[in-house]
Amino acid sequence: MSKRKGKTISFDAMVKFFMQNYNIPTKKDVDRLMAKLDRLEGLMNAAMAGGGYPLKGQGGRRKTAVTAVDMVFDVIKRSRQGLGFADIQAKTGFGDKKIRNIIFRLNKIGKIKRKSRGIYVAA
Repeated sequence: MSKRKGKTISFDAMVKFFMQNYNIPTKKDVDRLMAKLDRLEGLMNAAMAGGGYPLKGQGGRRKTAVTAVDMVFDVIKRSRQGLGFADIQAKTGFGDKKIRNIIFRLNKIGKIKRKSRGIYVAA
């Protein structure tokens, strides 16, 4: 009886097996990581220069995004006597929970004050 020879394993297959088994990154993984790092570095440089983050669809023009907190604060700031919750909701169109959270945060950092119950003015 003769011994059966098994299928020979190529050197490339063994190397690939060990690289996958021991989580060794390939050149493709390293290139992908470098591309992500370059993109991140570009965004950080743009933010440090004061340009802000580019908005999607702006075609290269850079503008700072207006956040919901900025919108609510601007609405409150424009009113001299202060605004109630319903007025803020009508002018911004945001839901109850979102406005409550924004008002809480703005009050906590000291940008707005409570004039009376339910009435908010800019600090």
